[in-house]
Amino acid sequence: MNNYPLSDHFDGKQFYNPWNRKRPSFLGVLRWRLTAKPKPWPSKMGTAILDVPPARVTGPDLRACFVGHSTVLLQTDGLNILTDPMWAQSASPFPWFKIPRFHPPGIDFDDLPKIDIVLISHNHYDHLNLETLQKLFKRDNPRIFAPLGMDQIIPYPTETLDWHTSISIDEETAIHLEPAQHWSKRGLWDTDKTLWGSFVIQTKSGLIYFAGDTGYGPHFKKTHEKFGPFRFALLPIGAYEPRWFLRWAHMSPEDAVLAHRDLGMPPTMAIHHGTFRLSDEGYEDPVLTLEENKKLLGISQELFRALKIGESWNISNTISKS
Repeated sequence: MNNYPLSDHFDGKQFYNPWNRKRPSFLGVLRWRLTAKPKPWPSKMGTAILDVPPARVTGPDLRACFVGHSTVLLQTDGLNILTDPMWAQSASPFPWFKIPRFHPPGIDFDDLPKIDIVLISHNHYDHLNLETLQKLFKRDNPRIFAPLGMDQIIPYPTETLDWHTSISIDEETAIHLEPAQHWSKRGLWDTDKTLWGSFVIQTKSGLIYFAGDTGYGPHFKKTHEKFGPFRFALLPIGAYEPRWFLRWAHMSPEDAVLAHRDLGMPPTMAIHHGTFRLSDEGYEDPVLTLEENKKLLGISQELFRALKIGESWNISNTISKS
């Protein structure tokens, strides 16, 4: 499982973030749980807007629907792309300890168009859901792209990438894996045995950035310098409190605004919020704090948006909501 070339982010046994080698510890988790002061979340599952997307978007326009958490349906240039697909009702591996959804997915699975490409950012249970992948694979047989080592977990054909590598789909389309500041763990003894990352989706009509799960770091600016302007970006804004424990692995809304600026301020959708209660901030805090920080830094309200689950965004020559 560890037969990967030595690099600036793999030491022969584990992957790591070369600019920040910190990783979670048992004592850190214990301190957090003993001192946690969680803010309110809804006591019952909320409703969601249910989108019925088109079968395809064949032209250069981009349609993006926020399905929930880090799941987004991207449609452009005749391609249907899903990020971290998650239709399960819990983000926990244990049936006796549930991390329940607070909103149903913004698209009923049966209304989902045929999926061509699936991107998996890392192996955590709120991002890699094998139940959903099984349904997608049986129905659509999509191409699945993931970081190194994930083909040992996903029981379907999976194309894995190292950071700074790419796989071509055709002459004008490619999937690039770039760095993210995170970690991996799915069982008791597999900490950082698989890689994590962000994706740059190269299409005929421009570049799309999917950050995956990440803390704030120098990788945003470096990725922008490498690839140039993006037409669209997906940035996480939730699961960030307490900051002393989660700062290095999850961005706060303040961090996300800085990352948006580092990426050249493309139209950006907020993800990783409002779906699963994973940390101590309140249900509404990520979106409210995002709006405050956009105002503080002079970021356009229309350029970085936190859509409701089930809402979609059409990107063409002008920015508008469908």
